[in-house]
Amino acid sequence: MSLPFVDRSSSSLPVQFVVQSKWKSWLKEQSAARRGWIDSTGVSGSAGDVVVLPGRDGKASGAVLVVPASPVLWDFGGLATRLPAGTWKFVSDSAPVSMTDAMVAIGLGTWTFDRYKAKKSKQGPRFVWPEGADKARATAMIEAISLARDLITMPSSDMGPEDLASAVQELGKAHKARVKVIVGDDLLKQNYPMVHAVGRASARAPRLIDLVWGKESDPKVTLVGKGVCFDTGGLDLKPAAGMLNMKKDMGGAATMLAVAAMVMACKLPVRLRLLIPAVENSVSGNAFRPLDVVPTRKGLSVEIGNTDAEGRLILCDALHEGASEKPTMMVDCATLTGAARVALGTDLPALFCNDDALADGLLAAGKSVTDPMWRMPLFAPYKRLLDSRVADLNNVSAGGFGGAITAALYLQAFVPDDVPWAHFDMMAWNNSSRPGRPEGGEAQAARAIFATIEKRIGRKADQ
Repeated sequence: MSLPFVDRSSSSLPVQFVVQSKWKSWLKEQSAARRGWIDSTGVSGSAGDVVVLPGRDGKASGAVLVVPASPVLWDFGGLATRLPAGTWKFVSDSAPVSMTDAMVAIGLGTWTFDRYKAKKSKQGPRFVWPEGADKARATAMIEAISLARDLITMPSSDMGPEDLASAVQELGKAHKARVKVIVGDDLLKQNYPMVHAVGRASARAPRLIDLVWGKESDPKVTLVGKGVCFDTGGLDLKPAAGMLNMKKDMGGAATMLAVAAMVMACKLPVRLRLLIPAVENSVSGNAFRPLDVVPTRKGLSVEIGNTDAEGRLILCDALHEGASEKPTMMVDCATLTGAARVALGTDLPALFCNDDALADGLLAAGKSVTDPMWRMPLFAPYKRLLDSRVADLNNVSAGGFGGAITAALYLQAFVPDDVPWAHFDMMAWNNSSRPGRPEGGEAQAARAIFATIEKRIGRKADQ
């Protein structure tokens, strides 16, 4: 995407910030003509209001953004779509938030997905980089999250396992990372039986995507993302409504790819590994079946209680491999359960974590960068709900109660206790448009995970 920023402009229009509590006093200071204009627009001075001010020539002469007393970056995202075309510049004496954050919100607010439209989106407003903004950091975040949004929103016809692997390879090439892809029956030869079992029914072969970047001597950070490029539910077929937006079922993989992109672009001193099991959960004569027993990379056998609980199956092989290197921290992201959405809604990813310090760091980062999450329990007594009479464990619990917890407990069975690990169960989608967050795919928690890596590991390695 083309970023809506310029380094300088001789003809930029000013954007002023007015705190909501000072709106009335600011309005009194304006001329009668300007007050009349503002009154005609219906703007009341609520947080988020944008007022375009007219000049004597009938064209825009500037704009005002009303911000709350304690603004966050998304309060600036509306400028991307609510200002007319032209070049704009912030002129307020003090920045109510980091100017880097404001640019991230504006940049993400310009994201559109018009690949399949004959009529492309028109050029919107452009902004002069403000003093103090970290251009490299803001650009890295905007490009990484926009990439994830593109991948998630792409129809599955153009975003299958091979296409997802190509996206990782392209990013790896840009940052001189090593990317290895294990495809089809080679998954069996190299002991990824669950990835193969879930993906073998599709005409598009399953694969394990493995990116490595950074010095071997640096602290190891492992990211794992669920890459189900389309989910029919398998033989436990989803109803039509449940299948409608399953192109986003690789949202965890796209989110982890966004985090990896930020880590590499910002050159954090870590040894990064990204693992993405990429499959389509399809229906055919060789699809895996309910009550099949399938081996895993760890050696545990799993009875298939439901073929629509496939995300945890492919993740367990990747998590076991990722944990084998004893990373300093390991994080996985997945659009895993409807239960998490019922509990927390679509905007709040569920966080499960086996390490309190890591969980605290993620929660603090989420609050700091306005990328929220909510911690839920790895309630050990519920492990009994995954018992199987014929295998080491079942992939689902009977009855569905505590579904997000039992899914996380299933994954925990493949992660050693001495590996700090966090699991995110997320929506990866904006159901409606808000400032900075257009409707479509979303890399939820990506900025919080990046900030945690940077603070917990990256800065330590620099010292």
